[in-house]
Amino acid sequence: MKAPTMPAPLSEAEMLSAWESRDPAYDGAFVFGCRTTGIYCRPSCPSRPKRENIEFFQTIPDALRSGYRPCKRCRPDEATGDPPDWVLDLMRTVQDDPETVLQAEDLRQRGIAPEKARRWFQQQYGMTFTAWARAIRLGHAFTQLRSGDSLEEVALGHGYGSHSGFREAFCKKFGQPPGRARIETGPPLFAKLLTTPIGPMLAVAGEGGVALLEFTDVRGLERQFASMRRKLARPVLPGEHPMLDQLATQIADYFGGSRLDFDLPLLPAGSDFQKQVWQTLRGIPFGRTISYRQLAERTGNPNATRAVARANGTNRLYLLIPCHRVIGADDTPGGYGGGVWRKQWLLEHEQK
Repeated sequence: MKAPTMPAPLSEAEMLSAWESRDPAYDGAFVFGCRTTGIYCRPSCPSRPKRENIEFFQTIPDALRSGYRPCKRCRPDEATGDPPDWVLDLMRTVQDDPETVLQAEDLRQRGIAPEKARRWFQQQYGMTFTAWARAIRLGHAFTQLRSGDSLEEVALGHGYGSHSGFREAFCKKFGQPPGRARIETGPPLFAKLLTTPIGPMLAVAGEGGVALLEFTDVRGLERQFASMRRKLARPVLPGEHPMLDQLATQIADYFGGSRLDFDLPLLPAGSDFQKQVWQTLRGIPFGRTISYRQLAERTGNPNATRAVARANGTNRLYLLIPCHRVIGADDTPGGYGGGVWRKQWLLEHEQK
């Protein structure tokens, strides 16, 4: 028997057009996530976030794995058909009160066999009901972190017994999936969540240096993480490492005002051109700024301002490679993957 043909993925242009027109014909075909709220919606949702704050996902599991939770207004989880009443009841119970943890016995009391719930969610979302509910809780937790709530309040408020439990749950989203060990042959890297005054950051480091340091709410974090792991060909596991300890100390000193430079070895994952731009960025002194044109000139590519700006924007070692010190020719902050407000905060912090 011939295998069924899978539909081709939608292009970003097609998803953007459907989103702009709020076309209900695309409900169930894709979802969009709003980075400022941590919520994902169906294309026809009446909400209208700014274009620069959204990203598109081909599937709901993709949105869940990126830390988003479903919109209570348009209920995107119900757009792919009519889930059975018992599924809707489970979904709404978890979405309305993410702190609720439904165990197998709770399902049985509702007249639902745990195996039945596991099978339905596995078929529809590619994950068990337990994994789906955990993703919803993490999505709420990430939203609270974005809003400035303390790590302790978020961790304990969502059923995690300690900071370490929440950190482990977060880092497991970025851990080594089954089968990767065959192709990731280098020494392992370790992932950890660091707390800063302007939001939590995901740090990845190990033997040889620091490979990643990004704010947890940046657009496409999971894709960038996967790209970094692929290019370095090293497994990533949640855990501790001396390099992470050194990084945490230096980050704390930087925000505390007692450190002007970072002296840790880095493991940037990029092309030779990108690495050249990033190395030039490391030469910008603390408290100083340059324009994108000046950056191009310093890299020896005075006519490649746009290419240099793109390389600047692909930096995934925030602070350590100070891309925030590059501003517009008119002295405006310009763009920043971690958010312009963070860029302004960092520049003011360094001026002080």
